[in-house]
Amino acid sequence: MKVVFLGTPDFAVPSLEALIENGYNVVGVFTQPDRPAKRGHKLSFPPIKECALKYGIDVYQFEKIRQEEGVRTLKELAPDIMITVAFGQILSKEILDIPKYGCINVHGSLLPKYRGAAPIQWAIINGETTTGVTSMYTDVGLDTGDILLQKKMTIGKDETSKDIFERMAPIGAELLIETLKKIETGDISRIPQNEAEASHFPMLKKETGHIDFNKTASEIHNLVRGVSPWPGAYFLIGNDVIKVLKVRPLNDYNHEGKPGEVLVASAKAGLIVACKDGAVEIIELKAPSGKQMNAKSYIAGNKLEPKMVLE
Repeated sequence: MKVVFLGTPDFAVPSLEALIENGYNVVGVFTQPDRPAKRGHKLSFPPIKECALKYGIDVYQFEKIRQEEGVRTLKELAPDIMITVAFGQILSKEILDIPKYGCINVHGSLLPKYRGAAPIQWAIINGETTTGVTSMYTDVGLDTGDILLQKKMTIGKDETSKDIFERMAPIGAELLIETLKKIETGDISRIPQNEAEASHFPMLKKETGHIDFNKTASEIHNLVRGVSPWPGAYFLIGNDVIKVLKVRPLNDYNHEGKPGEVLVASAKAGLIVACKDGAVEIIELKAPSGKQMNAKSYIAGNKLEPKMVLE
């Protein structure tokens, strides 16, 4: 079976490696174009490109695969099946019609919930305690195709998006191989998604991480976990953006402060900020042009006092 693989980030790497290790004939890998790295602005390879080159697989990078050159390249490769894992581009019907056995997608949620580009992050932001991974047939909609297989997994109370990505990626790879084997034997059913249960969430933006202290302590805790490592949670002191890396919700903390008001700021006691109900203790943060540090160390060297209001 000739396979074309489409993917981009680290999350997709275990799935590509699983295909190779299980003897599938991967005739080409499509990924996003190289992008400038954060530091030095040198072009950086997508993780899936590095993986493909390691195994000697041809790599194709199109800004928009739906355009003529991308479609022509796919047709020339003539895959029996296509696999997408966090590719980052929408596929046209013309592309989906190329492989004989269709296009299989590995999606990081229990569809039909959390359709869209950031299912893991939004599940954590929304306080979910369970998530999972779905294999599905891709159609022209956004994560609307028929479900094939699913596996559930729990979300720990302090786990971040990074933690879930790292745990889910190999589970998704296992589910992909199981799905392909069942397709080959004809031992698989297509389950249409229930549109009444569907939910869709947008791509993350930098502004998504802006902490609103009018939210509850638990909601702020979930936001910080959900946007870690990108775009990252933050608050403002004047024009300074202070990134927040770890917090602890203090739901029963009694106070008379207004949301965003600093209740405690001490090199010994730490940093506690009022919110809608109770408070949050900010444990780790990063100031502009500074390094990651615990809040107590930050307070020891910076002017941050009770009654200040963080925005």
